Amino acid sequence: MSRAAVLAGLGSALPDRVVTNEELTALTDSSDEWIRTRTGIRQRHFAVEGTATSDLAVAAGQCALKSSGQGGADAVLVATTTPDRPCPATAPLVASRLGLSGAAAFDVGAVCTGFIYALAAAAGLIAARTADRVLVIGADTFSSILNPRDRTTFAVFGDGAGAALLRAGEPDEPGALNTFDLGSDGEGRDLITVRAGGSQQRLAATVSDPDDQYFTMAGREVFRHAVQRMERSVRAALETAGWQHTDVDRLVCHQANQRILDRLADLLGIDPRRVVSNIALVGNTAAASIPLALHQAHGDGSLRAGHRVLLTAFGGGLTWGSVTLTWPRLAALDGSTSGPSPEN
Repeated sequence: MSRAAVLAGLGSALPDRVVTNEELTALTDSSDEWIRTRTGIRQRHFAVEGTATSDLAVAAGQCALKSSGQGGADAVLVATTTPDRPCPATAPLVASRLGLSGAAAFDVGAVCTGFIYALAAAAGLIAARTADRVLVIGADTFSSILNPRDRTTFAVFGDGAGAALLRAGEPDEPGALNTFDLGSDGEGRDLITVRAGGSQQRLAATVSDPDDQYFTMAGREVFRHAVQRMERSVRAALETAGWQHTDVDRLVCHQANQRILDRLADLLGIDPRRVVSNIALVGNTAAASIPLALHQAHGDGSLRAGHRVLLTAFGGGLTWGSVTLTWPRLAALDGSTSGPSPEN
């Protein structure tokens, strides 16, 4: 009998420190209007001193485990670009702190596509009967790798974590992860990157620029690639699922930039009212952005049982991916069940 990975619980965590656009204007050559018109962002959260990526991941994981009622997990996957240390992976520590010592645990490095890649890996573990329950966490503290002198990145990114608990189930039941589409293009590795810190830089014969320790992004090229790659990925996932664009009740994209979300919806012919967006309040939280958006949308009722949902992301690598599912009846944030099945 075939098995599918079924969404059973959600969780999220944001640092307490809220950084508004106005606060950033004192640090960068920008303004609230400049940031809002180019990104759609009004504020973001930054981790306070002493907070690590694992701290946010644990908090989000605890929330997802509690909401799922599944009593644990056999595997923990952490998608992140900002691990606590280059070595070892952050996932084993997260598993241990969650009381899941002995569970398989590893990190997934696909930058902003990391959560989608981790969902696919988790679905494979469940399908292969290696695990019955997998906790998938997207967590990043991008503030730790941003250059405060670079307004094109410093104003865009925020910190946070989101988590999903997947359980083994039937392929045709609500919540089952349906069709995946994944891809990459290493020729674009310099468009989204941190040049220093790896073997290439450490073993180079030349001394690196101090700014190479910071995250950089080629904005215009990234915008073009993000829209094109996600559009193609979405269309491939829809075709495999046998869905039309009109079947999509909710499109949940990686929250990179509001203009990217708007452009993608336009190209796909999806009503903007069906696009989930929380970027104005949290910014681009990298691997955490999709699960954070899902948790918020579930909590405020934007996502309801029966909704046909399409997730898509684009990130460094270059990497991209999409997945389809029908939204299940999950426990609501107040402990009750979510609302009635939608009409659309």
